[in-house]
Amino acid sequence: MAVTFSDLHTESGLKSLDHFLSGKTYISGNQLTKDDIKVYAFVLEKPGDSFPNASKWYHAVSSQLAASFPGKAQGVRFGGKAAAPAEAAPAKAAADDDDDLDLFGDETEEEKKAAEEREAAKKPAKKKESGKSSVLLEVKPWDDETDMKKLEEAVRAIEQPGLLWGASKLVPVGYGIKKMQIMMTIVDDLVSVDSLIEEHLTVEPCSDHVQSCDIVAFNKI
Repeated sequence: MAVTFSDLHTESGLKSLDHFLSGKTYISGNQLTKDDIKVYAFVLEKPGDSFPNASKWYHAVSSQLAASFPGKAQGVRFGGKAAAPAEAAPAKAAADDDDDLDLFGDETEEEKKAAEEREAAKKPAKKKESGKSSVLLEVKPWDDETDMKKLEEAVRAIEQPGLLWGASKLVPVGYGIKKMQIMMTIVDDLVSVDSLIEEHLTVEPCSDHVQSCDIVAFNKI
């Protein structure tokens, strides 16, 4: 069974640690390393006589820390009350980063899932794509003498990001007057139909041909 840092608070966890340290002075051999400090941080108190290897290791680590930080608290705790010395802060930070690391076996499925979720959280969120709309616009001329071909050319001459003109047709109104209906596709975050009408279609040069514009249909794509 895999053993993690949180298990070191339990008798079974200490038993696994004791077994792991059999024939060793420190976690990685005969020298104190950051691995020892990481594990030491999760052992709440010196293991009892029933865990001789773990007890010997705990005493060795405590002695090393005492020598490195004379006159200061040696305990490095996450679940207990002892505080780490200021100089040991980098080691504590390393322990925080690896608090799901399994030193004595393979990671459990829960630990792997937690690690994957942390990695996913670090990745920038994918930018949500802006929506699009299909708009049917009705463009009315001034009178029956308006050149509808030039009117359409003036309308299609309007270009801006997120605007795509589509098919058009002429629709009889009466008394020889025709109006133009034209389709357009817009990117919602880039194009405002109201602004398009007020700032482009009903001002010069379009206003030479266009009297007014109306939105006939507006549908999200």
